[in-house]
Amino acid sequence: MPAAGEFRISFWVMPLFYQHNINDQTKLAVWHITEPESFFLAHVPLQRDITHPHKRLQHLAGRYILRLLFPDFPFELIRIASTKKPYLPDEAFHFSISHCGDYAAAIVSTDRRVGIDIEIPTPRVARIRHKFLHAVEWEAVEGSSAYTEHYADTGMIRKLTLLWSAKEAVFKWYGNGEVDFSEHIRLERFGLNAEDSGIMQASFLKEKVIHLSLPYIAFDDLCLVWVAT
Repeated sequence: MPAAGEFRISFWVMPLFYQHNINDQTKLAVWHITEPESFFLAHVPLQRDITHPHKRLQHLAGRYILRLLFPDFPFELIRIASTKKPYLPDEAFHFSISHCGDYAAAIVSTDRRVGIDIEIPTPRVARIRHKFLHAVEWEAVEGSSAYTEHYADTGMIRKLTLLWSAKEAVFKWYGNGEVDFSEHIRLERFGLNAEDSGIMQASFLKEKVIHLSLPYIAFDDLCLVWVAT
């Protein structure tokens, strides 16, 4: 058994890219989408009118993971809040879904509020860093690695992607919208190893101060961050 605060990485043959059972009540998985739409439709219904074929695949894969993690997950009862957050009216399960490229991820829990995000690192994250990082956070990032305004190396791009993904995971965990990423979500002590995994610390400051732990994994071409409280 892993010690408190630790987690184990499990790699699976595609298309189940990664799965982590935090405990019996909280589980997550990442799926690499290689199947046609018919594969998912044989297992889950299309619950929204989605015209774009790839977005439809992402939607179906996310719903598929919910049932993969908890076979009795009632995805037919999913509703969409005004903030666009999917939820179950009776909250028998708390869940969060993320899509990026050919990947879908989901985290499900029977007793914790959860959030998850996956991102594929691209240079764009360096150009929009001012939109999600507070000046104090950027100072910590800039002081930890060489950086120029018009170019970021692979390590810096991955680090910034992990920070963006962390804030997205917190945003989904909160679920009520109207969050200023730079002001309401502050990442602390995030000495990230871009080639590794670990746990970031964060404070959510919108209504009252809430301290959060954010496990993360930097895969070769994908960043994963989640929160469960």
